[in-house]
Amino acid sequence: MPDPLFSLLTAVSIAALGSLLFWPERGVIHRWRRARQMTERVLTEDALKHIHDCQMHGHRPTVQSLAGALHITVDQASDILTDMETRELLSVEGGSLRLTPSGRDYALHILRAHRLWERYLADETGFIETEWHERAERREHTLTRAEADALSAKLGYPTHDSHGDPIPTASGEVVSHGGKPLTAIGIDEPARIVHIEDEPQAIYAQLVAEGLHVGMTVRALEISPQRIRFWANGDEHLLAPIVAANVSVQPLPDEQIEEAEPGERLADLLVGEKGKVLSISRASRSVERRRLLDLGIVPGTIVEAEMTSPSGDPTAYRIRGALVALREEQARLISIARSEEVTI
Repeated sequence: MPDPLFSLLTAVSIAALGSLLFWPERGVIHRWRRARQMTERVLTEDALKHIHDCQMHGHRPTVQSLAGALHITVDQASDILTDMETRELLSVEGGSLRLTPSGRDYALHILRAHRLWERYLADETGFIETEWHERAERREHTLTRAEADALSAKLGYPTHDSHGDPIPTASGEVVSHGGKPLTAIGIDEPARIVHIEDEPQAIYAQLVAEGLHVGMTVRALEISPQRIRFWANGDEHLLAPIVAANVSVQPLPDEQIEEAEPGERLADLLVGEKGKVLSISRASRSVERRRLLDLGIVPGTIVEAEMTSPSGDPTAYRIRGALVALREEQARLISIARSEEVTI
């Protein structure tokens, strides 16, 4: 005769295992199915972005290019395209892949979500520039249309993201940045950066390390097949043409040239020298910018370089009676005017 206690324990164990596997919302099976559906949806949305990007740049999307972009096999890419065609997101015309109106609308929503989130990360958080794209890549797949609309309103309905890429409107309209490659400007022709390409990551990291950002004024000093030498943010920069081609600029109207190049940088002050703050660079964003403003670094403030650390960085500045330490990279974001009236 079976042991009643053993039978009870067996029944309880089976019930617990069944709950663990099949419990609604929390069970292993439900979570596995949800994760699989999410993965399939992410791949479809990434495929939409790839095909849309190819069409916008005049490239021909293929099964092979999709497999490479999504890091999947050609067979997997074929299955995704077949499913997209079944859902009327994609049409195949003469061997060419083209998005249907529904597919284009879907692709533009993903782009809009991504670029709005990048703008949010840049303007409202303390995440560094090299993290914006990857974080937005994850968030773009979970942001609903209603949430995208609300985020756009919160940010003031921006037309471009932090890199200068156009943000589609809710109706799918796009405002181009209208720039041309940095390699195409004339020598000594002042221009303003309107776009910095954030892919591939290695090239973008190099541009970030140079301190380049959208809105910065540049002036070419030398353009050759070997290098691009230009002046920006009070420094001389040197880039290989293949890297410089990832920066787009617009010629600067004559009436904006003087305004766009206001004075020197706070980092240029020597100990004992003073300067009057003219502006804070647009490269200083969110938490960092608010900190500088809270310290009283606003246009008109007199700042004195009082001492440097033994290593030379940071430097302590006297600001409104308080001593504040700023790293060189922070001090280079602050434009100042030096004159006899404010210099010791």
